[in-house]
Amino acid sequence: MIVDFEGLSRKEQIIVVAAQLFRQKGYEASSMRDIASAMRIEAASLYHHIKSKDEILELICFGMAQKFILAIAEVNDIYFNAEERLREAIFNHVKIITDDMDKSAVFLKEWRSLPSASLQEFMRLRNNYEHEFTAIVENGIQEDIFEHVDKKFAVLSILSSVNWINEWYHPDGKMQAKEIATHISDFVMGGLRKKLVTDYNYKP
Repeated sequence: MIVDFEGLSRKEQIIVVAAQLFRQKGYEASSMRDIASAMRIEAASLYHHIKSKDEILELICFGMAQKFILAIAEVNDIYFNAEERLREAIFNHVKIITDDMDKSAVFLKEWRSLPSASLQEFMRLRNNYEHEFTAIVENGIQEDIFEHVDKKFAVLSILSSVNWINEWYHPDGKMQAKEIATHISDFVMGGLRKKLVTDYNYKP
């Protein structure tokens, strides 16, 4: 396991290694002993920095959630039109995912393993994030830029598209975050943008 620990505290190192393991083996199949082994330290040493495997999962999931929420809030504070805001929101989402593929994978796939109290809070944050995207789509409809679409279906389709990146993106691949976001945005706008109606019977 190759990990760059430069500038990281011991706790941050543990989280980075755990994220890699959770992505590779799954959260349930990974143990604190596995994390310690990957770091080449005694398992008991982990508990000087982390209380439990649950705490690691919480730190990853809520840390990623905070990044997404701050990014969408920043976009919605800027007075672009709805299309520009949606493009920027998609780019921010793609960049957050591609910046840390391990933590993104844990965030997207392992959140259901959060302890019940944390799970409820996580779902609240996730719903708030979806609501911010819904607000952009609603604004686009009000601005007469977007078609009158099913907003929930539109938002879930957008988020499914950007989240799927975690399954295939590679940092050394042909496309980087900006290009991926542009392609996804163009595709999304093709479905959302209001079509111009041409009257073929019109004769000048």
